[in-house]
Amino acid sequence: MYRDEEEIRGGAVPAPATTAAGPASETGPTTAEPALGPLLVGLQLTDSAFPSGFYTLSHSLEGFAQAGAVDRQSLPALLADLLRHGVGPADATALALAHRATLAGDAAAVVRIDEHLFATKLGREMRQAATRTGRQLLDLAAEVFDRPEITAHFGRVVRGESPGTQAVAAGVIHAAAGVPVRQAVAADLFAFCASFAGAALRLRLTDHRGAQVLLRGAAPVIEETAEAALRRELADVGATVFASDIMSGRHERADARLFAS
Repeated sequence: MYRDEEEIRGGAVPAPATTAAGPASETGPTTAEPALGPLLVGLQLTDSAFPSGFYTLSHSLEGFAQAGAVDRQSLPALLADLLRHGVGPADATALALAHRATLAGDAAAVVRIDEHLFATKLGREMRQAATRTGRQLLDLAAEVFDRPEITAHFGRVVRGESPGTQAVAAGVIHAAAGVPVRQAVAADLFAFCASFAGAALRLRLTDHRGAQVLLRGAAPVIEETAEAALRRELADVGATVFASDIMSGRHERADARLFAS
């Protein structure tokens, strides 16, 4: 029956149902979308403009380039290997564990995770890169996000009570800022890939278009690596990328270096 006919007959015409998110769908209630706050935090922390120090790192890529062991065609495979066997089992896993420990209010566990991750980094160059970027990240995040958990961990690092690795710092910051652990791990893995792609660009191993293709191609590996990291325990933390360790060691003694790692 048409609406006009219903009104002529004196029948009540119900108003469309509404929800906090807007008018309800005719096929069912509208599900409220998650708040944008955590997403915006993740975007800010992974933005290349965020001065965390990642811009100074090549993640051993410069060592590979100096040895002639990588080219444009082999870049995707190298990045995938570093994700699956390096940053995933080590940094991403430590980030997830630190995130959970922060939410639980277990500062002692955060320190244990930080010490464990630091101990697994075999080369001096990688250890220095991890702690320098971690300390810088905490210093800025304490001001930007103004959360007591971040300030407390930064204080422990300054006092020498915790090494201050970047991954653990990121876990604390994401947790304190309300970013879910899965999203936090994925965001940090993407930041690693963006830093790697930027280094490849500066080393002339690719161009701007190729860098974007590289990043998009890494997306399935990021998803795979993130899910694996979320399932690991502290005893599992550690990388098995020995070629990267060797290249990093050679890079540390190179006559000329564009990157700190």
